[in-house]
Formats: sequence, C-alpha cells, structure tokens
Amino acid sequence: MVIAAVDGSEHSLKALEWARAAAVRHGTGLVVAHVLSDSAQLYAARRSSLYDRTEPEETEDPVSTRIRAHLAAGGPLPSEVRYETLEGSVPEALRDIGEGARMLVMGSRGRGGFAALLLGSNSRAVSTSAACPVVVVAHAARGVDVASQASAGRVVLGLHAAETPDNVLDFAFTEAAARGTTLQVVSAYSIPPSPTMVIDSPFAVIPPEALAGEDEDAVPAEREMLRSQTERLAPFRAKYPAVPVEQAAVPGDAAGRLVATSNSAALVVVGRHHPRRHIRSLMMGSVANAVLQHAHGPVAIVPTLTETPGLSESD
Repeated sequence: MVIAAVDGSEHSLKALEWARAAAVRHGTGLVVAHVLSDSAQLYAARRSSLYDRTEPEETEDPVSTRIRAHLAAGGPLPSEVRYETLEGSVPEALRDIGEGARMLVMGSRGRGGFAALLLGSNSRAVSTSAACPVVVVAHAARGVDVASQASAGRVVLGLHAAETPDNVLDFAFTEAAARGTTLQVVSAYSIPPSPTMVIDSPFAVIPPEALAGEDEDAVPAEREMLRSQTERLAPFRAKYPAVPVEQAAVPGDAAGRLVATSNSAALVVVGRHHPRRHIRSLMMGSVANAVLQHAHGPVAIVPTLTETPGLSESD
C-alpha cells in the first residue's frame, strides 16, 4: 500500500496527488492518513471524559472532508482508498501506520512552521526514522509542478557502489520500471581538481555499453567509479531488463549533482543511513540530508535495512 500523509495544507495536497499516482502505477491501495491537531485531540479527550448523550457520536473532521472532495474531483483512483484519522504526535503516528507500507508520501512542509523553512520538522522526523521508504514532495517555493513531474522525467539514484544496500537499488529500479522510464545512476569520486576542470560544467552521462572502450579523457578515478557502478548494477539490470540505465560519475560530493538533477527528475532516490551505523540510528547520512533539504522535486529516502518493508509482491 501507499500512504499519503495529509493535514489539509496545499503542500500535503501536492503529496496526495503524487501518492495517488504512485498507488495507481503500482496497482496497490492508497491510505490517506491525517493526524489530528493537538487542539482536536484535546477536544476529543475532553468530550470523551464529559460524555453527553445529546452530542453526536463523531464530530466532522474538516480535513478529512476536504481530502475526500479533492480526491473525488481529481484523476483516476486506486482500486482501494482508505481514510485513517490518527492521534498522537505526527512522527510517531505516521511511523506506526507506515510499518509494512510500500512507501509513505508527505509534503516537505506542513501547515505549521515558518514559511521560509525548506523542510518541516515532521517531514524530517518521519524520513529519518520510518521503517518504510518515505517520499518527500517539495513545496511550491522549492519545486516544479508536481502534476507534470509525477509522470515525466527519469528516476535518479544516488549510489555509493561499495556501500549502498541492495534494497535502495531495488526501490529505484522498481520505480523506474513502474514509470517506464530511464534510471540515471549518480556516484561521486574524490580526486584533486585539475586546472582545466570546470566545476559547474554538466557531468557526462555514459551508457554502460560505452564502458567497453577506454575514454582517454576520463581520469582514472572516474573510470574506476564507472566500472564499479557497472559491476554493482549488473544483477539489477538483469532483474529489470526493460529499464534503461545511464551512469554518471562526478567529482566531489554527489549531493549537489543530485539536487541539480531534481529539477527535471520524476524522483530522486537515496539511502538513509551509512550502513555501518546502527539501523535504528536517528542520524541521517550527509548526502540524504542535503538532498532532502534542497531538492526541487520528490525525494525518496529509503531505510538501509536488509529487507525494506513494502517491496513484496503482495503489496
């Protein structure tokens, strides 16, 4: 199932549209989850303690009403749509409902907080600790039009050939296959910059078949990175033969290149943790953090677990 976290804000409606399209692509159900505000939870608790038989059993939730109307007026719906009203803190409630989900989708900023924030506290807390992949959809001040981006563009994977776990690659290939689009794989290598290197120049994208020959203009570190990529990607290219793959090796930190590609990408996929950290650590890797903070389009933060919940065929 795909879960869309909503709070009635325009940011969450963009995330809902992205989640609806994802559920249709994957042929799975959509759960629309709304965590009641603190004031609504307080009112519900107070009403429960002072139960009055003349009061209706349930009070109308304006957020749920708006979301239902929004979905009814929009595009195609998944075969199953379920609405869940949750209580508790937003991060904890969403982490709980996200157990076993294919992905949880939310806006980069919710109804609260400062308008200048690039990333809301709830988005960061959930993407840092959820057991399932979390897709964060950039708000209007950072991103491009979500409706057009949702069905266009390639999927971009940030890959550390030696360390990115298999479930992160599998998630990226699955998304590219579901969209019928290209997967672009970006890795970084460390070398001292040459006098002729132009740091802001576009990086070269190389198809795997081009690696058979030696590129005299490529530095040894770049060639080695591309070959490491090719070796790491081989089993996934065999598993997903219909997914076209492009490979790119860039000098320095990959985060800046991933942010740049997010302008035109349908989705940027990165692993959440360094694999040598404890899997329950609340620390997020520097690349994942930078991409999540600054990407112009949707970003999938995939937990680096041995097996990620939500990727089974039954979902």
